[in-house]
Amino acid sequence: MSFSWSPKDNKSCNNPPAATGFKRSRNDIGNKVTVVLGAQWGDEGKGKVVDMLATEADLVCRCQGGNNAGHTVVVDGKEYDFHLLPSGIINSKSTSLIGNGVVIHLPGLFEEGDKNEKKGLKGWDKRLIVSDRAHLVFDFHQVVDGLQETQRQAQEGKNIGTTKKGIGPTYSSKASRTGLRVCDLMGDFKDFSARFKNLVQQYQSMYPALTVDAEDQLKKLKEYAERLRPMVRDGVYYMYEALHGSQKKILVEGANAALLDIDFGTYPFVTSSNCTVGGACTGLGIPPLNIGDVFGVSKAYTTRVGIGAFPTEQLNAVGELLQTRGHEVGVTTGRKRRCGWLDLVILKYAHMINGFTAIALTKLDILDVLDEIKVGVAYKINGKRVPHFPANLEVLQKVEVEYETFPGWKTDTAAARKWNDLPPKAQNYIRFIENHIGVPIKWVGVGKSRECMIQMF
Repeated sequence: MSFSWSPKDNKSCNNPPAATGFKRSRNDIGNKVTVVLGAQWGDEGKGKVVDMLATEADLVCRCQGGNNAGHTVVVDGKEYDFHLLPSGIINSKSTSLIGNGVVIHLPGLFEEGDKNEKKGLKGWDKRLIVSDRAHLVFDFHQVVDGLQETQRQAQEGKNIGTTKKGIGPTYSSKASRTGLRVCDLMGDFKDFSARFKNLVQQYQSMYPALTVDAEDQLKKLKEYAERLRPMVRDGVYYMYEALHGSQKKILVEGANAALLDIDFGTYPFVTSSNCTVGGACTGLGIPPLNIGDVFGVSKAYTTRVGIGAFPTEQLNAVGELLQTRGHEVGVTTGRKRRCGWLDLVILKYAHMINGFTAIALTKLDILDVLDEIKVGVAYKINGKRVPHFPANLEVLQKVEVEYETFPGWKTDTAAARKWNDLPPKAQNYIRFIENHIGVPIKWVGVGKSRECMIQMF
């Protein structure tokens, strides 16, 4: 049975429903949020894109992950490294928010802030808001992360390749409903201490080798709590007021990337949070109606840190050249990144999940010296194209990649600042990517600094 309503059915009503015609104004919907997400396995240059957009933003938000993520931003010749702090913290006129979906290691947060303050990041703690619903990463979570990796190596002969920052164990505590949140730390410290000790005992029962000086950690946490207290807000109400108050530009900065998403990534070699567009809603309390532009960020080639399938990986001179020229070393771990050709299968898959409105294509300049450039356009098994991106990792590891080959442009693009500055062969490469994935490329990156992002439209 279905029901419908129209104004003519309510002629007797003195006050017909306000929803007549079901049209909503901006005041009903609120401000739209712009979301920036990684479209590969991370390290695509999201921080640079966020930094560029954050110059005009009123509010910049982190929605998931922890200090396992790493963004490098170069401004006025100074290089800033961010792990927990939103990259928008550089903009002194905007506010930064760490949302409820983020897991926070307090020693790491303050160490990061203090380190960047010495580089010139003044007043960051006055511009930072922390959601009271965010879960806390404790030092013992990080120890457990390492113990789990050792255990996997011993039992299975391989590990996941985590950053050992305690992210997985903290999300496990969250899912098993034994975790502790910022609001708990801000509350009765005696109650918090009891729950903290219970959590320690739970982990010690699972990992007998785990030793924790609970009293010492609680003493430090009490000190951190007082430093954190001025920054803490009810994140749900804060976001609601930001969305429905005066007109604001709100930016959401995703950590990690689509292929590392706990549900949609190359499981189990993934992170422990949703780093696709849904994570922006659950990690901040944003209704889907308020999601506006969703910008995906992709390198002009592909990299991956750690273990897991990587169909277009080049274990040869090309891979070494990309690694060397691109300075492909993890910001968080210092590990060398594995490198390969651009994989349009994973970009199309990331677009299916996220619905990108545009792409930022970074590090095009790294390809400047190559005689020819390949792009992965399809996967095959036994000569037949695979119609979908495989969920099963064993299948993904067996695929053969079908490539399109392009002539290299053999020209230095680092000084390019507009589309017409790029050589025609580079333009053809960019247009092919756009047409194949069906998403326009809005920016092309040809260097590390803000000025090196060419805006196309």
